[in-house]
Amino acid sequence: MSNRTLPGESHVTAAEARGFEAVDTWVFDLDNTLYPSDAQVWPQVDERITLYVMRLYGLDGLSARALQKHFYHRYGTTLKALMVEDGVDPHDFLDFAHDIDHSTIRLDAALDAAIARLPGRKLILTNGSRRHAENVARKIGILDHFEDVFDIAAAGFVPKPERSTYERFLAQHGVDPRRSALFEDIARNLAVPHAMGMATVLVVPAGIDPYREAFEQEAVRAAHIDHITNDLAAFLRTCVLPVAGTAA
Repeated sequence: MSNRTLPGESHVTAAEARGFEAVDTWVFDLDNTLYPSDAQVWPQVDERITLYVMRLYGLDGLSARALQKHFYHRYGTTLKALMVEDGVDPHDFLDFAHDIDHSTIRLDAALDAAIARLPGRKLILTNGSRRHAENVARKIGILDHFEDVFDIAAAGFVPKPERSTYERFLAQHGVDPRRSALFEDIARNLAVPHAMGMATVLVVPAGIDPYREAFEQEAVRAAHIDHITNDLAAFLRTCVLPVAGTAA
């Protein structure tokens, strides 16, 4: 059976999954986690990154795209590669990459209501910029629920899944990983948080997203993934809220 989909169901919970009874801090990735693929946010960002690489190296589109993907697989993010290889100003890169059209993003009343009901603190942890996270979350209609955004600049431009990024996030915000849950769209980004004690939820697309690589959208069954969902609002409403905050 393919790992990319959840046939006949929206949610999967592992047999030894960590629950949410003791969770008092809810941490969400942004891109492809807090919005669906049809919002057309990530395709725009991805295209802007390719254009940046084209202009920086004087390449045609196909060559720039190939180099971009090489950088992504080698360094984890194109930004990290450009900083290491060419000393690119990260702020210049982020401003360019996130200069997108937000008109395709719709208000998500169901997600708004579900996040509003979560007891405790809510934070965004993203490899993108604070400005990008705030712009997108505002358009979805959920920004006001979040205490803060921990972005790539706050991480010293060291991206997830590096352990130091999670350590820095937890220390800066005084988060006890054993009382927190992380929602994330890429399986490998959940390994370190789970080892630290966080409950982990992998958010996958409801169908195949042609703008993302296969490994980025697989519904991976692994020891570091407690839950999988292709409908975040429904998962919060039916699997999290009934038990959240009930522990002594």
